[in-house]
Amino acid sequence: GIDRVIIGTKAVSDSEFVKRAVDKYCKKIVIGIDAKDGMVAIEGWEKTSDFTAVEFAKKMVNIGVQTIVYTDIATDGTLAGPNVNAMAEMASAVNADIIASGGVGSLDHIKSLVTTGVEGVIVGKALYTDKVDLTEAIKAVK
Repeated sequence: GIDRVIIGTKAVSDSEFVKRAVDKYCKKIVIGIDAKDGMVAIEGWEKTSDFTAVEFAKKMVNIGVQTIVYTDIATDGTLAGPNVNAMAEMASAVNADIIASGGVGSLDHIKSLVTTGVEGVIVGKALYTDKVDLTEAIKAVK
């Protein structure tokens, strides 16, 4: 019954593992890229890898990944707005569905992502603090 699995740090440390997973499960494999100052953060955001987020996304797409959840750590949980420029850069740089994550705190923030080319957006804290109404958000982006 599981539709997707998101792989984070393991993808950075073992791209062959990702390749085997994609070969077996295809589009059910999603890569989570958490970025700190443009670099891929790993191990619960405790360390930074040697890859830029875009460089790593391209590597994952080259082995068959079709969906990436892209989180800007600096905005995550702040409700202050997503890093629209970083999301647009990622969406234009790779041929994959990009799901934006981090910083959404209002309906306007969600609307700001529409022109970036991202496929979707994760809204967390803004939902449970009632800053965003889910029904209203869905209507706004259709």
